[in-house]
Amino acid sequence: MLTGFWYRALRSEEVRPRQLVPVMLIEVPLVCGRTDSGQAFAMRDNCPHRGIPLSYGWFDGQNVQCSYHGWKFDACSAQCVEIPSLTRDDKLDPNKIRAGHFHCEERDGYLWVFIPDPGTSGEANAPAPVLPTFSENYRRTHLWAELPSNVDHGIIGLMDPAHGPFVHSAWWWRKRDSIHEKEKHFEHIPLGFRMSAHVPSKNSAPYKLLKWYAGDADVTTTIDFVLPNLRYETIRAGKYWFASLTTVTPITRDRCRIDVAAAWNIFLHVPLAMTIARHFGKQFVEQDRQTMVQQAQGLKHNPSLMLIDDADKPAKWYFQLKASHLESKRTGQPFKHPLAGPVTLHWRS
Repeated sequence: MLTGFWYRALRSEEVRPRQLVPVMLIEVPLVCGRTDSGQAFAMRDNCPHRGIPLSYGWFDGQNVQCSYHGWKFDACSAQCVEIPSLTRDDKLDPNKIRAGHFHCEERDGYLWVFIPDPGTSGEANAPAPVLPTFSENYRRTHLWAELPSNVDHGIIGLMDPAHGPFVHSAWWWRKRDSIHEKEKHFEHIPLGFRMSAHVPSKNSAPYKLLKWYAGDADVTTTIDFVLPNLRYETIRAGKYWFASLTTVTPITRDRCRIDVAAAWNIFLHVPLAMTIARHFGKQFVEQDRQTMVQQAQGLKHNPSLMLIDDADKPAKWYFQLKASHLESKRTGQPFKHPLAGPVTLHWRS
């Protein structure tokens, strides 16, 4: 599980006013919330006094108070502001005590938390990721599911191009007998790779619908993967567009969560368009979730696994990117990208 990156901790709608929300993120216990001024925050869910989770305590909109001995901490800095048991004769300065603090930003309906590398200052090296949008007027939705698997299996499932006709076979998406050979071009980007702009698959019903809606405009799709867990997909058709940012977030070593934030400016005035889109989107995510549940049953027995040829090449790149990133941090040497230049892959799906 990679540190030194931003991760989606939870959805904004899960954080109510003056509420403390416990969440596990890469096996780090956090407590999140939002101040009365609207600032999202994340603290380590342990009081530095005796270790009890701060999420059992109280939050007045500015300070978090421990339920055990009443220690108070500023929510945004985690600085201790009060220790009720101290007397005027005590020399201990509460302001010198801090609970664990993590940078937290709210983006596109999610609270993002920066998990620093151990032993570092904890400063975020860049703002939290943002879902790209391409016009002022658009709609947005979120989908999610928890997966009983290691984050690596979740991520390589996310970028796997060959499972679609089998896991997502449906009248509203594609049929299993529509499998045909495909050719895609890839290029390297910082800490990731890009499936270059291409014409969407002809055996996908939603893309056919978009082509009809856009008229004579050419439809192209671009897909990026960026460490640690970001998958961006952008579909353009003249003035119309669809964009998504999907993440697979490690919770523990054997649990992860898939989150999808999607935005679009098509069918804005069609009644029930959002309801219909969410209905089919939930089915799509549930199909992936059910497959991961089934895979987890087999992985309990530690079977031998393999990655094959071009269809699994993106998965191989992911593991190589991850290894190269860790090696670069360990040695201080420049990051070595697994893609030296543009690559063309072929598979059937």
